[in-house]
Amino acid sequence: MLLLTAVSIAPRTLDAQEPASVMGLEQVVRTALGRNRDVRAARLGLREAHERVSEARSDIYPTVDFSVGYTRNVSAPVNFLPASIFDPTAGQDEFISVRFGADNQWASSIDVEQPLFRPSMFVALGAASRFQSLQEESLRGQTQVVVTRVRVAYYQLLLAQEQVRLTENSLHRVRKSLQETQALHRAGLASEYDVLRLQVELANLEPNVRRAENASMQARRQIAVDLDISDQESLEVTGSLAEMDLENLGANTRANQKILAFAGFHGGVADAVRVASELRSDVRQLELSEDLRRSEMRLEQVSYLPEVTLFGNYIISAQDNGSPNFFARGDGQRAYSRLVGVRVSLPIFQGFRRDARIGQKRALVRQAEARTQSGVDQAVAEVKGLVEATDEARLRAGGQHLAVAQAERGFEIASAQYREGLSSRLEVTDSEVALRQSEFNYAQAVYDYLVARAQLDEATGRVPLVDVDSRGNRF
Repeated sequence: MLLLTAVSIAPRTLDAQEPASVMGLEQVVRTALGRNRDVRAARLGLREAHERVSEARSDIYPTVDFSVGYTRNVSAPVNFLPASIFDPTAGQDEFISVRFGADNQWASSIDVEQPLFRPSMFVALGAASRFQSLQEESLRGQTQVVVTRVRVAYYQLLLAQEQVRLTENSLHRVRKSLQETQALHRAGLASEYDVLRLQVELANLEPNVRRAENASMQARRQIAVDLDISDQESLEVTGSLAEMDLENLGANTRANQKILAFAGFHGGVADAVRVASELRSDVRQLELSEDLRRSEMRLEQVSYLPEVTLFGNYIISAQDNGSPNFFARGDGQRAYSRLVGVRVSLPIFQGFRRDARIGQKRALVRQAEARTQSGVDQAVAEVKGLVEATDEARLRAGGQHLAVAQAERGFEIASAQYREGLSSRLEVTDSEVALRQSEFNYAQAVYDYLVARAQLDEATGRVPLVDVDSRGNRF
């Protein structure tokens, strides 16, 4: 029920026909919780489960049936009786035709049944309740999947935008170097080969800008699909991977601080395993499925027990001849009957069908137990791997941050020496490539860290805005 509270507060910040504005990570996730189609479908599945519980609960109450019927005898039925009934002198083989029934016949009845003892009824109610719990957990799990997918798509868009920025910066540096080299060539201080080399590098970079822009637009469209936004290409997000400092949260911009603080789980490997064993959605779904299979087996087992039912009937019947007169004219043409009773039914032998069905359900229970254990083992392995991946990406980002500063300094030195004629154009080109690669490697390391954190939140069952609020407090 905590999930329902979290989902219910997700605002509908965007209308499907309104253009999207600049959005932060939390706003994107909240919008997805309110609008995503997969989440909506999961909610409908939960509604079905609620109705199943209501259906199972209805077996507790009495059933009341009312029926009414009218029959017009075009030719009244005739039976034959021995003539000796009316004439003692009649022969043994003589019969008299006697008409039974009138031209018009009416009948109405009210039937009431109240189960007094029906074991299957209570077991079925328990099974329906477990199915409802399973659907609630399924909704929670689907919501976690959507939130994680949106977070990863958000980070992919930031990485794609970073690729566009870095490629454009590199293009700008190469163009500037080409202008300087052409000037030096005209002055006789640079070779034609240096000019040709830069022109080739420029020609190789220009398509990369378009490729990066296309990747950025595709990432933007993917987020818009999850948010059910019709104007997909107008979506803009906040944050910058290049300016993100993983070691010092206070050194970041406000937008980057919100991205780094948007996390559900905090702790080491031992804490991650413990939390996952309690809160991880797919493990909990496996456990609930196992309980549901046990309930289904008990439902088959109680078929050996008797059922006790209280019943009652109230019947009105009438008939007359000639033109129809609704339920006749009263005494002599209308009759009433009332009865009550208790019915006990005990299934004695139905072949070996019940034994076979119980055996089937028992096998399904064992199968569910094996899947649960396998799921727990898989969850432990995945959680440990994600914790290690998070730590590795964080360390890699720290090393790449230093590499970017060194590459910037190296490019400045190589450019200055080339202008003074102390180094070749090749050294400048190599330093520019090293700077571009180190900048992207840092952005990639930050991206890997954020993605691993998002996946770790889902793996441990502590997803922001689903299981915990934006500050990490549990709902």
